[in-house]
This record gives sequence, C-alpha cells and structure tokens, in this order.
Amino acid sequence: MSYIIDRRLNAKNKSAVNRQRFLQRYRHQIRKAVSDAVSERSITDIDKGGKISIPSRDISEPSIYHGQGGQNTRVLPGNKHFSEGDKIARPEGGSGQGSGGNASDSGEGMDDFSFTLSQEEFLDFMFDGLELPNLIKRQLSGLEEFKTVRAGIANEGQPGRINIVRSLRSANMRRIALASGKRRQLIELQAELSELEAKPEPLRDKERMQYLLEAIAKLEKAIGRIPWLDTFDLKYNLHIKHPIPRSKAVMFCIMDVSGSMDQATKDIAKRFFILLYLFLQRNYEKTEIVFIRHHTSAKEVDENEFFHSRETGGTVVSSALRLMQEIIQDRYSPEQWNIYGAQASDGDNWGEDSDVCRDILVDDLLPNCQYFSYIEITNNEHQALWTTYETIQDEYPDHFALQHIREVSDIYPVFRELFHKKVA
Repeated sequence: MSYIIDRRLNAKNKSAVNRQRFLQRYRHQIRKAVSDAVSERSITDIDKGGKISIPSRDISEPSIYHGQGGQNTRVLPGNKHFSEGDKIARPEGGSGQGSGGNASDSGEGMDDFSFTLSQEEFLDFMFDGLELPNLIKRQLSGLEEFKTVRAGIANEGQPGRINIVRSLRSANMRRIALASGKRRQLIELQAELSELEAKPEPLRDKERMQYLLEAIAKLEKAIGRIPWLDTFDLKYNLHIKHPIPRSKAVMFCIMDVSGSMDQATKDIAKRFFILLYLFLQRNYEKTEIVFIRHHTSAKEVDENEFFHSRETGGTVVSSALRLMQEIIQDRYSPEQWNIYGAQASDGDNWGEDSDVCRDILVDDLLPNCQYFSYIEITNNEHQALWTTYETIQDEYPDHFALQHIREVSDIYPVFRELFHKKVA
C-alpha cells in the first residue's frame, strides 16, 4: 500500500478554515451530539459550549491506493517460512472500539473522537434550521433602522467620498471647453507660420512672422493658465439613509405555576422557555418577550421572576390568556406587530375553564397571532385542556401547534418541531 503525505505548511488562518470545513462535513453527527448534550445539561449550563464526541466510525477517511491492474514485476526477499503459492492467514483481531465500542480480550480499536465547541458554535448548531413561523414585514417603525444606499453624484461632499474618475472626467471636459477656441486659433497660426518658413528667405514676410510668433506664444500662455484641476471639477459619491422595514415581533411566554405542577414539571417548562428565550435573543434582535405566570390569577413578570419565583396556587388557565389579550390591546397593535404565544402547562384546569380558553383563543388571540403553541408536560393521560386544544388545532393547523413532553429528553426535539423552517 502507498501513502501520500501532504507536508505543506498551513497558511495564515488555515486552521480556522479547516475547522469550519470539519464542522460542515460532520454537521449531522455534531447536531446529534448537541441535541444529546442539551438534554443532559443543567439549566444553567444549557447555552454553554463544551466537549462533545463523535463515534470513530463516523469520521473514517478515504484511502488512496494503487489498483492491481496491468503487469508488474516484484522482487521479494527470500525467507524460510513461506514458499510460492502459500496462503497467508488473516491477522487476528477483535471488535473492541475503545470508549466507542464493546470491550474485547484481543485486537485493537479507537476511542470516540472528542473535541470542544465554542459557545457560538454550540448555539449555531442548537438553533440551526429554526425560525419564527409566518413572520412578515410590518410598517416602518422607529428612526434607528436605516440602510445607506447610493444616490448618484454630488458637487459637494466629504473628502473620503470623492469620486476620482468622475472628477477627472469633469476636469478634462472643462479644459477642453475653455481651450477649444484658443487651440483652434493656435493651429491656424502655426500652419500659417509653417507656410512662411517654407518660403525662400527673400520672399518671407518677417514682420508677419514676428507677429505670428508673438500671437502663438500668447495663446500657449493662455492655454497654460487653465488649471488642470479646479474645485468645480470635484465630484463626490452621494449616500443617503433609506429607512427599511423591520419585523416587529413579540413573544408571549405563558407558564403554569399552579400546585398541580410539581418541581420536576416546572423544571421541564423552564428548560423549554430557556431554549425559546435563547433562540429569540440570538436570532431576532428586535423581538420583545412578555413573561406571564399564572395559577388562579395571571401576572406579567420580568425574566428573573419568571424563571425563579416559587409562587403557586390553583389553576385557572383563562386568566393568562385574558392578560395576554389585554397586553396586546394596550401595547402591541396587530397591524404593526407579529404576535406569537407559547404556553406550557400540565393540562390541569379548573371546571369549565377549558371552554373559556377556547373562546378566548378562537375569538380574540388567534385572529391576531402569527403562531401559538401549547406544550403539555405530563406522564399521565391528557385532560380536558388538551382535548379542547385539539379541536383548535384542527381548525387552525397553520397558526396553532400542540405538542406533548413527557421527560427532559423530549424538550429539544419538541422545540425543533415547533419552530423548524417550513417550505413555502
């Protein structure tokens, strides 16, 4: 077997390029490793980079070797163990694969390939292929969103924006325009002078020649006084700020903190909303987030209280939906905002309140929402709230989503299912 070894030195920043090639080549394996890491990490470490492993079988490299075709002659040293025609037994080996395979009492293997992802790379893989559904451009908002565009040429501007080609072209046209008459006279006088100089000495009109010489010198001096570049010739690239539409979006995060939600269920809900929070903060700079906690009553809270408060009580889900509708009416006009909602609960609700939730969603919220998702976190049978929401999903399949989470490992797959990019 022949080996080809590339001993060329890496160029500047070559290692960074090679790293990106590696991440792109093994994107599928890395994404699966990131998915497993998200499920296994604690809430505080969910967004950090770290070491991940890829099975060695997934990173095997192709081998280059010479084929057996054609004729070739080989000279091999003699030995006392083999003669012509003998068959060589296959070397003994086992199935051990180090940390990535099963143990064996013979043979050799290789450990899984481990490497460290930065926080930026980890989040890139975590949220790759995700987006807010049905996001559309709304009206122009604010005066801070501008894009600088070219708007032609101006006679005044900053020195750094001078257009050299247009300035030289303007200078050349000015010189031609100012000197054209004088140059025409100069050519005529030079031609007449040449005719007089061509005559024999006795026939020359010396006074006329002297006049022509003085006139030619005067014209040449006048042409020379025309400046090569004048301030009038300077042209500048004109740039103007053009307002651009931006996607104004608001996400309502609604979490049930009633007594039926035990600590494990609340932790799962918090994990889901942390993923959602990181996703919005990373991909949508102008997206606002409204946090709502509810038991028998609902309250708008800040980020810290949403994730760390220990308040609890009974369950009236409609209180949170009513509060969401009030906030939309007060602060987020549907004509100007893309409105989204994400609700997490264990499905427990008081009495006939599930029907009230349906009425609020169908009549008030969904007509104004781009997308609303409900996540039920329970290992038990679905209750009345799930059954009610199923009818809403049948009526609004493009704007309402229903998902079920049983354990921590379900969070990330459910999150990707809710916010994966949809083909238009």
